[in-house]
Amino acid sequence: MVGILVVTHGRLAQEFVATAELIVDKMDNCIGLSLDPDLPVDELRQQINKAMDEVDDGDGVIVLTDMFGGTPSNLSLSFLNQEGIEVVTGVNLPMLLKLAHSRQDNTVDELARSIKEYGRRSISLASEILDQEVVE
Repeated sequence: MVGILVVTHGRLAQEFVATAELIVDKMDNCIGLSLDPDLPVDELRQQINKAMDEVDDGDGVIVLTDMFGGTPSNLSLSFLNQEGIEVVTGVNLPMLLKLAHSRQDNTVDELARSIKEYGRRSISLASEILDQEVVE
């Protein structure tokens, strides 16, 4: 099973995981890691590496970060040279839920591409959806 590591600013990572687990129950091999901006970069990188080791059972790890260009993403990108690691930025709850349900029988690459697209499709303008329902 592909491991999941959510890395964000503030406590967002832990809250994403906690919220997902309210919906899908406990997720094995999944950690939410929020980075302390007061810690040295090397220590933050070590925290990410340790968390990746904890969630990786040999099938690789997808790292979900809050935004491209932020410290959580930049530090996570430094692990892309390792086999079986992929970083997907712009995490949202539908992406995390899709990943939780899809990671049994798919590769890291397949999952990363799938949840990237799923995350994009999950963003909606509610008024457009409601207008379509009224017309139908």
